[in-house]
Amino acid sequence: MSAFGKKPGMGGSRPSFGVARPMGGGGGKKPVETEDRHTQSGGEQFPAIESVELPGTPSPSKEKDAMSRLADRASALNDAPAEVEGFEASVHKIKEQVLPRLLERVDPEAAATLNKEELTEEFRPIILEVLAELKLTLNRREQFVLEKVLVDELLGFGPLEELLSDPEISDIMVNGPAQTYIEKSGKLQIAPIQFRDEEHLFQIAQRIVNQVGRRVDQTTPLADARLKDGSRVNVIVPPLSLRGTAISIRKFSEKPITLDMLKNWGAMDEKMCTALKIAGACRMNIVISGGTGSGKTTMLNALSKMIDPGERVLTIEDAAELRLQQPHWLPLETRPPNLEGQGAITIGDLVKNALRMRPDRIILGEIRGAECFDLLAAMNTGHDGSMCTLHANNPRECLGRMENMILMGDIKIPKEAISRQIAESVDIIVQIKRLRDGSRRVTHITEVIGMEGDVIVTQELFKFEYRSEDDNGKIAGEYVPGGVRPYTLEKARQFGFDQPFLEACL
Repeated sequence: MSAFGKKPGMGGSRPSFGVARPMGGGGGKKPVETEDRHTQSGGEQFPAIESVELPGTPSPSKEKDAMSRLADRASALNDAPAEVEGFEASVHKIKEQVLPRLLERVDPEAAATLNKEELTEEFRPIILEVLAELKLTLNRREQFVLEKVLVDELLGFGPLEELLSDPEISDIMVNGPAQTYIEKSGKLQIAPIQFRDEEHLFQIAQRIVNQVGRRVDQTTPLADARLKDGSRVNVIVPPLSLRGTAISIRKFSEKPITLDMLKNWGAMDEKMCTALKIAGACRMNIVISGGTGSGKTTMLNALSKMIDPGERVLTIEDAAELRLQQPHWLPLETRPPNLEGQGAITIGDLVKNALRMRPDRIILGEIRGAECFDLLAAMNTGHDGSMCTLHANNPRECLGRMENMILMGDIKIPKEAISRQIAESVDIIVQIKRLRDGSRRVTHITEVIGMEGDVIVTQELFKFEYRSEDDNGKIAGEYVPGGVRPYTLEKARQFGFDQPFLEACL
């Protein structure tokens, strides 16, 4: 076939390029009307070339879909704050009428000594009395919901209690009294709850932080805290928050999550799971990096399952949220300064003190500053198997952030010495990412080999490669092994896991 769609040697000589075919006369056949412009002008000599999709090139239909999505997003209207309607609205209105009269009949000090169940029993006859005064008649279901709402208001966290009890919700974000968002299955959606006013929301924020001995007010408008179930809480109040008090709650699963569970959820494949199990069991120093909400703490909790039960483990955090699955585990927590600005205990102070507590492993919930150097010193002085998390976009950037965090401190040592300390201390970097479809994936498992000049050398053991996206927006990809011999194979050999570790990585 020639370049112009005609087999050589057939039909005589080919006309020169650009010469039009003569049109038929009046007695000839009428030209055939077709929709193809090329067929009309060039006839059979220049047939239409069928479009061919090259690998990696989006098809016109996909391109059209993408452009339509852009147009929809550009013309979309912002969601208005959700309004409480129906049954919840009626109970909310009744609560506003009952609560002031209820407080007149209750001794706050006596109520504070009771738990929720006891308080509900004490409240029941008083609530019926108040409803009779207000001439309100409720059925049993409405009365039960009203009792729960009133007890939550007095002893719990008000409207947040409903969201905290929902196991499908992983994040709660309160943006002032009129707007609250939740995360379900990795996607954000607005929640159908509201607070009475800013004062109501501020009281609940104070109740949360006071439980762990912290405070939040205009002099200290930022606070990190935790709930009794281990959920992490951050509170920021005016004047720093311009839309009122903001509360961010990161919930954690009540059931301990293991590496096998993460594998079954698609966060990694079988080989990556095996490699991480061996890395945790063989006392390799592991750094878990990723963005906010990508699953770093969950991965750290899952890796802790592989720690030998006979090892003594110390965890150090700003707000204790790790829940290690080990018997010999001692959690430590920092302390903020008092009103005079004195008495603060930082992560660096706790790391230095932890070295005197005969730990086998030291685990940092998150490193943000100069305490990174103290952790590296611990890793390099007989505390193999230490772990930490930090924020970074990829493994190479993770190493750069560790260097920068140490340089931000008062340690006067050259950058080359810092890089060498990192290269000698860190064995594995696990990179986790939350993709745009809400799924969380282990995108890289990278090994730190050593130094080459003044550059830290790494090699990829595993990598997640994006393949496609289905009509529902679900991302499909493949976990690809690097096919290289692990540099940490010698550590695995000391624990008898060299052969399975090599087979997993190849």
